Amino acid sequence: MHKIFKDRVRATLVSEHRNLFSQDAVDPQELKSAISMILQEVIAREKAAVSEEDRTRLIKELLEEFVGYGPIDSFLKDTAVTEIMINGPKRIFIEKNGKTELTGVSFDDDRQLMSLVHKILSPTRRRVDESYPFTEVSLSDGSRVNIVIPPLSLDGPVLTIRKFLKEIRKIEDLVNLNTMTAQMAEFLVACVRGKINIIFAGATGAGKTTTLNVLSSYIPNTERIVTIEDTAELRLNQDHVVRLESRQPNIEGKGEVSIRQLFHNSLRMRPDRIILGEIRGAEALDLLQAICSGHTGSLAVLHADSPQDVIYRLETMILTSGVPISLEAIHRQIAASINVLVQQEQLSDGSRKVTHIAQIHGLQNGQAVVEDLFSYTIEGFDQEARVLGRWQATGIFPAFFQKFKELGITLSEDIFRKI
Repeated sequence: MHKIFKDRVRATLVSEHRNLFSQDAVDPQELKSAISMILQEVIAREKAAVSEEDRTRLIKELLEEFVGYGPIDSFLKDTAVTEIMINGPKRIFIEKNGKTELTGVSFDDDRQLMSLVHKILSPTRRRVDESYPFTEVSLSDGSRVNIVIPPLSLDGPVLTIRKFLKEIRKIEDLVNLNTMTAQMAEFLVACVRGKINIIFAGATGAGKTTTLNVLSSYIPNTERIVTIEDTAELRLNQDHVVRLESRQPNIEGKGEVSIRQLFHNSLRMRPDRIILGEIRGAEALDLLQAICSGHTGSLAVLHADSPQDVIYRLETMILTSGVPISLEAIHRQIAASINVLVQQEQLSDGSRKVTHIAQIHGLQNGQAVVEDLFSYTIEGFDQEARVLGRWQATGIFPAFFQKFKELGITLSEDIFRKI
């Protein structure tokens, strides 16, 4: 009976009180009054006995649905929850404190879950329907949402929400979270200020975009920054930021704008910095060529399992772009343009670590040479299965260290000495 009342109140609210939702922001008190009034009318019409407890719970659920995000509203507010995975209406998983767990909450049915999907999409230019049954968007706080609906998903709508962690803003926050050492942090901040070209690599959920976002805050406020993303996630606070986002095709299959097209256009915007949300294809060669032509200080994200794998991924992307270019020329371009690789991983205990900071230093036998400057070694586990390990400088000195001196950036040489 609870679900029947809820469906009727929801339907009446949407059909008879549209004015509530035409405002820029719904007034929770006004909405609560409308829900209470409609519920009372439905109960009176049905001549049903509803306890005060059920009445209060129903009003609360509908308020969360219309003002917040329904059953998952509390997870979005919980700072310990980093990811929400909705596998159809009845199975909701969360990642909390690095561990994935099945929750006890659920949506009533596919229809309620699709209402959430449409609510998420309504402020954006994105859509999902039978002709385009998947998309990716960002919430207003920067959290990223991936959506797949039937017929592609067989058990109802599937949503994966990667939350934007507001409490991670400065490099000290990553040090305090034990993501890297203070020496590594000092080096990476110097790299950003010194316009060193950096690729942040790792698997999905490793935290590489968060690390990029934190380090991008150290770009001087005087520089013009252009960000290019499939789904806008980056949150930069500098004054002179141009944010570009790719566009999916319309219902007629036209109007698509790719990352590569946006990248070509960005070069005409006189950027001091280009930040590429993710390298996925032929834009890899465009980025390397742009850096070689003077667009230094570029930052980019790439999915790869190791620093050496970054080289292989770039190589494959360029070879499949259709541009006639030899393997040696590709590696020469990589060696001439990319300076630093930051490899990040999510370990078995859920913690996120920068496991390698490497430099690309010249060619050997026609291949770009990757050298670790810092690396993380797992040494064992404690009684609670937490990873025990340590970071160590390898003793290799950055080939571009002189650039720091030329720009007046103070950085101790001692941090690179092997102990």
